[in-house]
Amino acid sequence: MSTQNPIFPTRSESAATDPVDRIIHYHLQTKHYFNRYARSSGYLDWANQPDPFRRFNGAHLLPLPLLRPDEEPLSPAYIALYERGAVPILPVTVRTLSRFFEYTLGLSAWKKAGELEWALRMNPSSGNLHPTEGYLVLPQLEGLDLAPGLYHYAPKEHGLERRAAFHAEPVERLLAAFPSDAFLIGLTSVHWREAWKYGERAFRYCNHDIGHAIGAVRVAAATLGWNMVLLDGMDQDTVALLLGASRTEDFGEAEPEHPDCVGVIWPSQQVKCETLDVKGQGVVVPLFLDVGIVKEVVGGTWHGKANRLSQEHSVHWDIIDDAAEASWKQQATTPAIDLQGQFGSPSDTFHASRTTSDAGPTAGQIIRQRRSAVSFDGKTSISASSFFQMMQRVMPSAECAQLERPMPWDGWPYDPAIHLLIFVHRVAGLAAGLYILVRDRTKLSLVQRAMSSDLTWTIAPGCPDGLPLYQLHEGDARKLAVQVSCHQDIAGDSAFSFGMVAEFEGILRERGAWWYPRLFWEAGLLGQVLYLEAEAAGVRATGIGCFFDDPVHEIVGIQGLGMQSLYHFTIGGPVEDRRLQTLPPYGHLLHER
Repeated sequence: MSTQNPIFPTRSESAATDPVDRIIHYHLQTKHYFNRYARSSGYLDWANQPDPFRRFNGAHLLPLPLLRPDEEPLSPAYIALYERGAVPILPVTVRTLSRFFEYTLGLSAWKKAGELEWALRMNPSSGNLHPTEGYLVLPQLEGLDLAPGLYHYAPKEHGLERRAAFHAEPVERLLAAFPSDAFLIGLTSVHWREAWKYGERAFRYCNHDIGHAIGAVRVAAATLGWNMVLLDGMDQDTVALLLGASRTEDFGEAEPEHPDCVGVIWPSQQVKCETLDVKGQGVVVPLFLDVGIVKEVVGGTWHGKANRLSQEHSVHWDIIDDAAEASWKQQATTPAIDLQGQFGSPSDTFHASRTTSDAGPTAGQIIRQRRSAVSFDGKTSISASSFFQMMQRVMPSAECAQLERPMPWDGWPYDPAIHLLIFVHRVAGLAAGLYILVRDRTKLSLVQRAMSSDLTWTIAPGCPDGLPLYQLHEGDARKLAVQVSCHQDIAGDSAFSFGMVAEFEGILRERGAWWYPRLFWEAGLLGQVLYLEAEAAGVRATGIGCFFDDPVHEIVGIQGLGMQSLYHFTIGGPVEDRRLQTLPPYGHLLHER
């Protein structure tokens, strides 16, 4: 808030100037403790609850077709997403873009209780507040009847608002370094949507949601046979320029959008790992955009003014603004990845048969049914094989070239920095207790040194070969899990829960304060994988943003800032609230189209 709370001392001179010290100050100040929580307004100003749907008044809306699950493009089997080359490559058309946005940021259902109705979405969000906005940068593509430009996705209308008309030639040059038919996806955050409820901790949660959205984008692209990588070499000013977030004239008194990231998507054949090991050969794809060309591109005609989401803001959280400024990525870099082999034409595989239903549930089914559990039954267990598979899904195969890593980690351009501290409650064949999954085998000693020397590091019984899952303590950990997760029963009533502990100060000092959001992105990406894996296993998951930070660290003897807990998560047998009525996601549009 604008008023200084005397609980927190004034920052040192270093913390006031050095971006890393400033972001660490934010992190420390926004921790929850047993005797006090991070600051929030202390009440919910329902009269000014933020509108969950951003629109740009004056921008032309292009409705996307409302596709039934049994309409083309059909979904592949969920398991096929993880089988290299198993999903046919589809061209970029209005119908495939419709399916892409449905699976990414679209509505999954409406819930109704009495006179109240609210929408659920494919991508999860803290408090169902949805701070994330999605954008599309399109070139002129054959077979796609959409003009080059910047488009904002409107989830309630399932349509694309044309924010800017771009000239075809500079957009073509902007994307010339990428495989054919490539286009860009951009994500921004409206911090106010989270701050309205969660106060100063909202910056953390917005970045969790960006990570979930990155995962949703990669999974949606995979259902269409498309590749996706994050272009994280760009500086944030360029991201803001391209996505229109820096156009203050288009926002006025409306809540601004924080430019987070841009990714590139392209339909092409899969790339084999062995061909990527030979440096200097093949096609080099940059993980950045040319700033000069971006400036040319955005010189087109812009349309629309952002709607205001709340009439009044009773509290303004200066600390969120400071965290956003401190973690602003100011320096561009020029990373690239090597591709080798021929890229097939999408039309070559357009008529290939889809993976049939006998391979299990479709990806579309899993994506549509994903929900955040609000309660668990306290008795459902999962098999050890299901548990181990979930653990294998979050292993990014860091030793391999990026595009050979399993989906969705092939889109994430970094080695893992987050490891899982797991409270096992009900996993058949696995003793209850405390475990840890070290997501990069080469970092085992680093993680061990950050924790108490009294811990026993024993490979979990029955663990698949090569999976670095260790048992630290055996015994009932349900009460402990509940206690450190802000006394929430969901952490103990589940089959298992865990905290995501990140390599922290060392990475920030080495790489810069701009890496702070990326740690939360990785946590959200992990969560998105596990949300879908839980549904595929017949259970349900939920993310937990409220936990007592340092008490979590004390469980394993973490001291200082070498590692920090960033996100909690829990998976188990859900208890449905039968008082709520579920309505179809786009029933409100059927009479309009």
